[in-house]
Amino acid sequence: MNESSLSRQTTLRKKHWITDPKVVPYVLYPFISTIMMSFQRIDGPDNVEWIGTANYEKLWNRNFKQALATTFRYAFWDVVVLTIVPLIFAVILNSGSVKYPSFFKSVYFIPALTSTIVVGIVFRLAFGSLPTAPANRLLALFGLPPKDWLMFADTGNFVLILLTLWRWMGVNIIYYISGLQAIPTELYEAAKIDGASSVQQFFHISLPGIKPVLIYVITITVLGGFAMFTESVALWAQNNPGGVGRTIVGYMYMVGFYKNNMGMASAVGLVLLGLVLVVNLLQLIAMGFFKKED
Repeated sequence: MNESSLSRQTTLRKKHWITDPKVVPYVLYPFISTIMMSFQRIDGPDNVEWIGTANYEKLWNRNFKQALATTFRYAFWDVVVLTIVPLIFAVILNSGSVKYPSFFKSVYFIPALTSTIVVGIVFRLAFGSLPTAPANRLLALFGLPPKDWLMFADTGNFVLILLTLWRWMGVNIIYYISGLQAIPTELYEAAKIDGASSVQQFFHISLPGIKPVLIYVITITVLGGFAMFTESVALWAQNNPGGVGRTIVGYMYMVGFYKNNMGMASAVGLVLLGLVLVVNLLQLIAMGFFKKED
């Protein structure tokens, strides 16, 4: 390989794909088309009418507000659970007190490789409304009556969070462990000499050391929480009583494909994009992402 060819390959690697003139049209076209469609009534490919902001004015209905509340509630608990629980397991696995840590890492990561639909069906059966369902059998051991888990917003959201935790906990554990292993061991040795406890070492060494990883995990968890769709469909399918499990993405899908209103579906998508940008921006500001280090 000659020098000019090597230089050309190096330049191509450094060039980000989104700045490539050949790629830009494919990136911008869907975004611009969605903005245009949000101001249109689309009754077919040959029947398009500009209606101004009518789609946005009709958007704030009861179903959308319910989907919005469900999404925010799910995203909040999704961030809380998928940030804290995997961090606890990662610290334990990285402490050296657990035998065969690689085995446990594999066990926790396996659920991320499973099909969402299959997992949803299993959870739907496990948290069924019949007294013989595994979850209700567990309640019976404590003398509690059976529940219709997926029929109400609170219990349905609990099952949804449990499903998400089971699936994605292993991925976040791997992220955290990679951050923890990058912290110099000399810091912990010096802290031990100074008499710092394990809790003090965690809050003063481990937590500040994995701050970039923590910001990344929270960011992708926020994105995943607001974009959640497949898990909801897998749990409720078409039996979604009162829309208790319907998120904004689910509402967008329903409006676009069931009601054949792609204009309003585009408006829903843009509102979701704006919400995600605002929430992530506030989260990054709160965590000091934009602050310059001294």
